[in-house]
Amino acid sequence: MAAKQVVVLPFSLILALGFIPLLVFSAQEIPFERLKSLRVIKKVNQNGPFLGLITVYAPEEEAFFKTGVFKSDPRHPFVDLSGRRFRIGKVEGRKIIYVKCGVGLVNAAAATQQMLDLFDIKGIIHFGISGNANSSMHIGDVTIPWQLAQTGLWDWLKPNATMEPNDFAQFDFKSYNDPKGGENQLGKVGYSTEQFYSIAGEVNVPQRPVWFNITKNWLHVASHLQGIKLDQCANSTLCLPEKPKLVVGLKGATSNFFIDNAAYTQFLFNTFGVTSLDMESSAIVMTCLSNGYPVIAIRGLSDLAGTQKGDNTIRLFGSLAALNTAKVVIGFIKSLPRNYISGFYSSSHVYDCAS
Repeated sequence: MAAKQVVVLPFSLILALGFIPLLVFSAQEIPFERLKSLRVIKKVNQNGPFLGLITVYAPEEEAFFKTGVFKSDPRHPFVDLSGRRFRIGKVEGRKIIYVKCGVGLVNAAAATQQMLDLFDIKGIIHFGISGNANSSMHIGDVTIPWQLAQTGLWDWLKPNATMEPNDFAQFDFKSYNDPKGGENQLGKVGYSTEQFYSIAGEVNVPQRPVWFNITKNWLHVASHLQGIKLDQCANSTLCLPEKPKLVVGLKGATSNFFIDNAAYTQFLFNTFGVTSLDMESSAIVMTCLSNGYPVIAIRGLSDLAGTQKGDNTIRLFGSLAALNTAKVVIGFIKSLPRNYISGFYSSSHVYDCAS
């Protein structure tokens, strides 16, 4: 395998490129492929600003592109950076930067920060599929939560340990002993709050919120989409018993766990009142709010997170949930007022987290 070509940039050229992330010592070595990508991004940004679209993995991406609404930019259809492909184009006449971030909180936050740092972005629409913890919702439904919590930041404690001060909820394993009674050597879990740094807070002093709120103005736009027609059948022989619906204004939880366990799903619903259970949304929302950008999360319910009889249904209905999610995303983009990049949607409306 040939060695990667590396160039050494003089500081004057780094400044000329116009990229803040490149303000490094003049002796910094930058891989040639990255340099090429950054040059393309500089040209792309001359046609901005853009809406950012972030999804997670292949089935969601396939469903989105299957709709045919994404029209690639003829001159710069994509740019590859750090192993991800950022696609440039339009949806319903709106300029778009799209990326598939990959599964999990780290992937989600890294791709979001990279998009915000390098592209001329005015807000991010995150979408994908999720588990469902709410018995009043069904597979195929789509939810746009107004609040998201990160429920995977744990203090795993001994059975009789005292809860940490920043823990806002507790999961006690002994409550699930079968038969009931006695201690459980797994002890208990305290749900800790995030250390949240943001442009709206004091420098270098983190806040400790539990909930992160979706941008209010965007949520208001999304509320008018309720009643949108969604698909009921995955194929000619596999259909849902009820017509799927969009519900705006519920809550969601994010962690690095794929949850397929009835007892834990019920605990999350009873304790936090959440509907959607996914592995990326809160990271993307938190990153956007930290930087002062509008953000919304749209999740299609693909499975019952372990409360179903038999196997998880994500393999049966994941593609249908992804398609319904894509339809809502397209509807939302169409519904955004043309002034979404100006005053009404300015950063002064963006930061909103609840303790």
